[in-house]
Order: sequence, then C-alpha cells, then structure tokens
Amino acid sequence: MIDNKAQLTVYYDGACPRCIKDRDNYQRLQGQNKYSVRWFDITGKDKQLKQLGIDPQLALTELHVKNTDGNIVSEMDAYILLMSRVSLLKPLAFIIALPIIRPLLAGLYHYKVNKRLKQTGRLSK
Repeated sequence: MIDNKAQLTVYYDGACPRCIKDRDNYQRLQGQNKYSVRWFDITGKDKQLKQLGIDPQLALTELHVKNTDGNIVSEMDAYILLMSRVSLLKPLAFIIALPIIRPLLAGLYHYKVNKRLKQTGRLSK
C-alpha cells in the first residue's frame, strides 16, 4: 500500500515547457495531496544531481523520482510511481506497467525527449 502522505522528490527539467505543463497537470490532478511531492528543477544543478548519484545528462533524458525509501527510480518506473499516487491516474499507471506497453512507451518517450533536446541544442553527444 502506498502512503500518499510520504514525500517523493521529482527531478524535472524546468527549462522544458512540456515538463512544466506536465508538473502543473499532475499537481492539479493530485488535489489536496500536493505536499506529498517535492519538485526539484534540475536546470543548472549538475553538482547536486551528481551528489545524489544522478547523471545530469541522463536526468535530462529520463524522469527521476526519489521514492519514500530514498531510492531513486527513473524512466517508466518513475512515471508509474507518480501516477499510482493519484486515483485518476492509477489505471494509466497499470497500463504503462504492462510488459507489452512499457517498452513501446519508453521508446516513444526517448524519441520525443531526444528530439526536443536536439532542437534546443541541449543534447550532449
């Protein structure tokens, strides 16, 4: 069972308009439980990310979330964790976790993120 009062930390790209919109939508859907998620903008925070064991370039290409145990999960695991904490998004978290759906969404996600980073000149080779 998930303790919705326990805080998660979401490491997101604050220089990405889509990421900000997704954060705002999540907060709206989350409603009164807003205190259970701390949003950490990774922009210009390479040193802090490295101290947490997060590769700054990887943080740009994959969502990272520190769970209630202090462990950091990324990519689809991070999305599933976040979505499972919001009643309206729980069915979507279940679907994303399906073995046939998960790799397809991961591939699509990486394609779109890499395209965005390349267009903005932020994709490191």
